[in-house]
Amino acid sequence: MKYVIVLGDGMADEPISELGGQTPLAYARTENLDALSQVSEIGMVHTIPDGMKPGSDTANLSVMGYDPKVYYSGRSPLEALSIGVPMKETDVALRCNLVTISEQEDVSFEEQSILDHSAGEISTEEAAVLLEAVRRELETETYHFYVGTSYRHCLIWERGQVLELTQPHDIPGQVIGPHLPGDGALREMMKKSYEILKRHPLNEERRRQGLRPANCCWFWGAGTKPLLSDFREAHQKKGVMISAVDLLKGIAVGAGMDNLQVEGANGGLHTNYEGKAAAAVKALTEDGYDFAYIHVEAPDEMGHQGSVEKKIQAIENIDTRVIKPLKEGLDRSGEPYRLLVLPDHPTPIRVRTHTSDDVPFLLYDSREDTGAAGREDRPRYNEKEAAETGIRVEKGHELIRKLFCCTTQ
Repeated sequence: MKYVIVLGDGMADEPISELGGQTPLAYARTENLDALSQVSEIGMVHTIPDGMKPGSDTANLSVMGYDPKVYYSGRSPLEALSIGVPMKETDVALRCNLVTISEQEDVSFEEQSILDHSAGEISTEEAAVLLEAVRRELETETYHFYVGTSYRHCLIWERGQVLELTQPHDIPGQVIGPHLPGDGALREMMKKSYEILKRHPLNEERRRQGLRPANCCWFWGAGTKPLLSDFREAHQKKGVMISAVDLLKGIAVGAGMDNLQVEGANGGLHTNYEGKAAAAVKALTEDGYDFAYIHVEAPDEMGHQGSVEKKIQAIENIDTRVIKPLKEGLDRSGEPYRLLVLPDHPTPIRVRTHTSDDVPFLLYDSREDTGAAGREDRPRYNEKEAAETGIRVEKGHELIRKLFCCTTQ
């Protein structure tokens, strides 16, 4: 038996008037998910423990079977694991976003506004050039910069403090002053990074090309070195992670799972969807893995951008370019498998950030698919119809038992 999770990051949403009161997931053309839903269990799951902030860190830990209240030590430390950053017990890791803030003349740094938390989904190659410029001027014996992926990078603060810091994707369009770190050193580094980056030749070229400049470092997601239990020991499954995002790669490293690199996988709307599906099929049917976790970041990014059209496109891409080839490849192998499809959390277009609401899941077992047409009254895979089934998993970290063992406890 093989097992797969397909995680559409931030795929869940709220009803939108311009979609006739439907969510993007309900509105999207998802022929493959619709077909699976006729022979699958549909329900809802609560992935964010009460009292914790909704994020891809806590939510994906839940989906992986780790109780965030036990295992969560901060977001950036998980990302640091993925890029091989050596963390000591006394270190604090922080996410270092390259963001776009306004460049209004005769206005102080604190009075500028945040325009884009991802600097137009800047490439890793360009981001590395900019971060090196920052590192040369700002790195000290206490603060160390490390390149990650796209706009997502890492700052290690030796003998640092775990501080409450604002996520840049929570404040699009807002003046940054009230959201800057209370810590003077971090605040000053952010201000100096703006001075360094706004005049950098690479950003001048981006402006000429009509692209947003990556003109400021934004620190958030502070935490200490994580300690996750071994996934294989816990579940007796050899697992592999397929993601372009350092956070997910870091969770895999901490869990003792392998990471597969897929060429062209970039965490954006135009990622290599087919490559992720093919990598999972090969890992499960040829390379001896029992479990594959396919993570697709695109719906979340489009939710943060507030683009209804692009979020629908991301969902449809998952349906036709991940679900379809994945199922076809696994069916050809002849080996039975169980497939779990879900978001980690909602990223509603209305708020352009994460919420803690329940998300819909679809659980498919190839052994129960006879090839006969399903009943028309079966629920489709979307938020409303999943909620109407009455099936709900209260503790998100227990859902994986349903995938592996067929029941929750």
